[in-house]
Amino acid sequence: MTADSLGRPLKDLRISITDRCNFRCDYCMPPEKFGLGYEFLPRSEILSFEDIILLVKAMLPLGLEKVRITGGEPLLRKGIEKLISMIRECDYGLDIALTTNGSLLSKFARKLAVSGLDRVTISLDAIDDDIVQDISNSNIGSNDIISGVKSAIDAGLAVKINTVIIRNYNENQIVPIVKEFYRLGVIVRFIEYMDVGGTKDWNPEQVVFGDEIRSIIAKDYGELVPVKPEKYGEVANRWALSDGYQIGFIESISKPFCQSCTRARIAANGKLYTCLFAERGHDLKSLIKLGANVGDLQAAISKIWFNRDDKYSEIRHLNNLDKTPVEMHFIGG
Repeated sequence: MTADSLGRPLKDLRISITDRCNFRCDYCMPPEKFGLGYEFLPRSEILSFEDIILLVKAMLPLGLEKVRITGGEPLLRKGIEKLISMIRECDYGLDIALTTNGSLLSKFARKLAVSGLDRVTISLDAIDDDIVQDISNSNIGSNDIISGVKSAIDAGLAVKINTVIIRNYNENQIVPIVKEFYRLGVIVRFIEYMDVGGTKDWNPEQVVFGDEIRSIIAKDYGELVPVKPEKYGEVANRWALSDGYQIGFIESISKPFCQSCTRARIAANGKLYTCLFAERGHDLKSLIKLGANVGDLQAAISKIWFNRDDKYSEIRHLNNLDKTPVEMHFIGG
């Protein structure tokens, strides 16, 4: 097992396979910045499937247990089901997941499941179509995304919903979100609005804390009780209703979990980031271009992780912090 300078193991890899997306969410890819003239990465600079497999193979001996495919919107990457199959062949015990906005999931769910995908996390911040379309700056409605959720369930994939709550904007969607996915038996995870790269005009007053979200849910569904973590490094605090239905809360602002973070992130251009709020990445694609093999990459990644000391969420309250984190769409959140 490889541990960083604070004793945290490397268990999870989030790997972005594209910097493109068909949504323009204000907290990730605001349209005024990512408009028609924005230049995305050329194909030559994006990791190939073969590059990705080299990196996965290099990290498996370091303790890697889970690979999550992200974007941008990963379902825009042609041949994604082939990539899933290639990753599965690296290790049949590896947990393989995907994060998506869900708009294309109906088309791909069964192919992904057959290829070896285990689970999918779908971002949906409202049931009200006006809010969904306003957030995403698209013409997609919640029913389109819920249809993708149902397709994933039918295909045998484990499904979770991620919902970002922003004060004075979509708090009124908390109960409708719970109602919809409680009915479907799908876990919802409410996320405190974070100051990640790409976020437009973030300020702490926009954050709806997990305690407040739980109070809102309790008014309709009764008291929630905390559920003990199942394993080291869980990012969501899990709470349960009286019938056992669980709801997760990712409380990076009010209850930072840096001390148990096990995630490495690789951007679509092959740069390794050791924190969601990192400003600088480590260029692994250039090593691959120079002929690095699995052993070379393993040594490089091990050294990078050993020197890791990131704990941004625990120190964000310090007034002298002046950071420009990497864009969230670039490393998949």
